[in-house]
Amino acid sequence: MSKGKDLDKRDLIVKRIARELRDGFYVNLGIGMPTLVANHVPAGMDVILQSENGMLGIGPYPVEGSEDSDLINAGKETVSEMAGTAYFSSADSFAMIRGGHIDLSVLGAMEVDEKGNLANWMIPGKMVKGMGGAMDLVAGARRVIVAMEHTTKDGKAKILKKCTLPLTGVQVVNTIVTEMAVIQVTASGLVLEEIAPGLTKDDVQRSTEAALSVSPNLKTMES
Repeated sequence: MSKGKDLDKRDLIVKRIARELRDGFYVNLGIGMPTLVANHVPAGMDVILQSENGMLGIGPYPVEGSEDSDLINAGKETVSEMAGTAYFSSADSFAMIRGGHIDLSVLGAMEVDEKGNLANWMIPGKMVKGMGGAMDLVAGARRVIVAMEHTTKDGKAKILKKCTLPLTGVQVVNTIVTEMAVIQVTASGLVLEEIAPGLTKDDVQRSTEAALSVSPNLKTMES
């Protein structure tokens, strides 16, 4: 897969997730692809982005040459600030998260299963920096969206009947957004709600280990 196609995939995913934002939402964007959602907040919408390292009011990525090395997100990337941005300790940040004050958390994943279990922090035998804030975010946020590519680089399914990697959280995922589809996690299983242009429900199912029910309102995925 070329780098350009990888970027196209990510762009489709984060633009689609940005459509889930609502006025007044407090939102935490996880390390990696989820941070790109900050560049696609709909114009005129009042969304407050929170970073667990102690920043409330994150703006889009800064223009090259205007970076401030003191302004970073949880992934150590430079960010911009919005009017009214507040700074505080990580203890206060996690009090916000654990206290249920985050409306939406967007996280990457290595695996998600049909129960909404999430594995996104380690592969046994490989170097692990730590779980970071993911465990707290999936437990404390009111809604959790997973942003990920639909399969691994070698084409293996990442949406499984049961996760095989160590879990970050149990039955915590509400929605999965990939470059192929938008899938809702329900009490009766995974429901396919949107499909990327040019694909069919059978294409999505072939790349998904878990069984997918098809929504009666199935539609084409829009960014």
